[in-house]
Amino acid sequence: MSQSYQEFLATKGRKAVDVGFEWTGNNPKLFDWQNDVVRWALRKGRAAVFSNCGTGKTSILLQWSNEVHKHTGKPILILTPLAVAQQTKREGEKFGIPVNVCRTQDDVVSGINVVNYEMADHFEDGDFWGGVVLDESSAIKHKDSKTRNQLQEKFKATKFKLCCTATPSPNDYMELGTHAEYLGVMKQTEMLAMFFVHDGGETQKWRLKGHAEKKFFEWVSSWA
Repeated sequence: MSQSYQEFLATKGRKAVDVGFEWTGNNPKLFDWQNDVVRWALRKGRAAVFSNCGTGKTSILLQWSNEVHKHTGKPILILTPLAVAQQTKREGEKFGIPVNVCRTQDDVVSGINVVNYEMADHFEDGDFWGGVVLDESSAIKHKDSKTRNQLQEKFKATKFKLCCTATPSPNDYMELGTHAEYLGVMKQTEMLAMFFVHDGGETQKWRLKGHAEKKFFEWVSSWA
């Protein structure tokens, strides 16, 4: 019997593979749902937290970083926009998680280290780190941006990665694609070929295939 079209589409379903570990702990200073988000992101290993302003992304990423450090025994690197590093340190003090603000590799300690994006090239690459966190990760939104390409290459070999931002819109497909590629889930070009059609002569005009909409967001929710 020939395969139905719906069955064919089902074979095209893709989900991100979990590469993390189970965390059964709980930080009493976090809300229950925040602990749940940390638990999910640790199990994923490479994940994005797209959470609205005021929902405690900093406390979530700090708890995630603390657990990855304990699991791997390696230092953690958090990259933030200018002027946010000290704020992250203060947030860590509030939640009982030490954070070290540094400017060069010589300042790095065995725990959690936070730096500005502009200083990323002063630090070691890839598997030196137990995990890397991109705070306000919309910094990698533009596919051909220098920052995005630099971070993509620099941390390719890092096993545990977390992206946190409040800004992605569900229909900002380019931003979802750059996050997926940075996290090692799927290349942006593969995402576009699988779920989208190209409209007109403008290279940035991509339209989600009608029959692929549900599968696309199922795929996004497997890593974000």
